[in-house]
Amino acid sequence: MRLAILRTQVAELAAIEHRYLASLARQSLVAEAQLTPKPGLVDRRGSGSHTDLSLEIIVRSAAAIEPFFRHMAAASASARVGAALRAVLAAIGREAESAMFKATGGTNSHKGAIWILGLLIAGASSSQATAPARVAEVAGSIARIPDPARLQLVSHGDLVRIRYRTAGARGEACAGFPHVIDGGLPALNSARNRGLCEETSRLTALLQIMASLEDTCVLYRGGWQGLELVQLGARAVLEAGGPGTTPGNAALNQLDRALLEQRLSPGGSADLLAATLFLDALDGSKGTVQEDNSLNRGNKWNTLSSNIGMLNDASPTGRTLA
Repeated sequence: MRLAILRTQVAELAAIEHRYLASLARQSLVAEAQLTPKPGLVDRRGSGSHTDLSLEIIVRSAAAIEPFFRHMAAASASARVGAALRAVLAAIGREAESAMFKATGGTNSHKGAIWILGLLIAGASSSQATAPARVAEVAGSIARIPDPARLQLVSHGDLVRIRYRTAGARGEACAGFPHVIDGGLPALNSARNRGLCEETSRLTALLQIMASLEDTCVLYRGGWQGLELVQLGARAVLEAGGPGTTPGNAALNQLDRALLEQRLSPGGSADLLAATLFLDALDGSKGTVQEDNSLNRGNKWNTLSSNIGMLNDASPTGRTLA
């Protein structure tokens, strides 16, 4: 009898952990989408360079795929990294994609994020680790295992990888997410340590990723010329002092206008920012994704000029539960 009770308690605790990981993933996706102002991307101001996406659609999509993140966590719990686990995760991932398309009316809002966050959830659940580098390492080892059941369909990402010989989301995962571990997370923590508010710190992390990532979303729409525009523009913002400074805000404004004119959206960088927020929340005792402070700034996100003006006087804030 006692053994049965103990087993029940263990199972309940495991289920709580799986729900927790899935919730962190959803929170990370929503926090990334809500972060404002992001150059060329969906945010509180509108759809950015997209015609088929909105903040409401992204939030709805994140909720729709959350249960499948929970299934990935459960399937990976203390599981040995190998072909069997890889096949199960791939099957769940395809179910998540179907749920996403149903929730969005056919729009691809989170296909890349399902791959990225699904692997990180599996890495955390399988290893029982919370340290970002370790979770990313295990996730990378899972990503490197082929999926024999993968449909032989050519995606936009596949076309870009073939044409431009770039790594894409698959290569980023197989390498252990270097743009997150060596880029997004250090930039996020450095900005916080300098006393910047949470929204400015997250924008800094996003720009750091954009400055070096060969973003297949950008390459698909704009080729090498478009990618150069994104990378050089992000570097210009950082070199000018970063978001939250007058020169940095001016450079951010210029980059946003340029991406809107060219209809370029750095979606790969946005997915890796969500991964950055997920690993940041998982690490230590944060327990949740911090609230994006732009949520408390009222309905003033109508133009980028007003957005960046608010960032000029950005000040440190406490950690608030999302």
